[in-house]
Amino acid sequence: MKKYLITSLLTAIFSITSWGQNNTTFTLKSSTLGGQATSQEVFNGFGCTGENLSPELSWENAPKGTKSFAITMYDPDAPTGSGWWHWIVFNIPKNTTNIPQGAGTIKKELLSKKVIQSITDYGTKGYGGPCPPEGHGLHQYIITVHALNTKKLELNADTNAAIVGYYINNHTIGKASIVSYYQR
Repeated sequence: MKKYLITSLLTAIFSITSWGQNNTTFTLKSSTLGGQATSQEVFNGFGCTGENLSPELSWENAPKGTKSFAITMYDPDAPTGSGWWHWIVFNIPKNTTNIPQGAGTIKKELLSKKVIQSITDYGTKGYGGPCPPEGHGLHQYIITVHALNTKKLELNADTNAAIVGYYINNHTIGKASIVSYYQR
């Protein structure tokens, strides 16, 4: 890839939209995450030496009927045949419009105790940052906030990503995403 194409990819951010009655766009933003993951977001383990801090996230214009939110972070480029789930958060109260940087570290207790961060493909709970295999090329990390039509998913922190994803998708009435890229 030519340098200018890589630069364009690294700064790409997009939003999957949901239109409300006022033609407002459900939008996800981050003040800490750029188009390319930095050492702050990168996992600390599996050969990577990052700080493993989840990004600050904020959203606006959730669809009418939203009763709670969920957040997912997914790498479709992982060489597993099924991608890689890096973060799964659900039961976020409907009045929430942002979460601080580092909220994916459960020990920091930056989210309400009602919010659940379930098991990632690292086998741990909470945020697990980018850490693609060396030389595997550019991976995309899709962070999505889902507006849900239910106040609570009746699941616990030990529920695997596939089951949580099934429930999230069955209750999603709108979603917005940011894409970041990383390679080693």
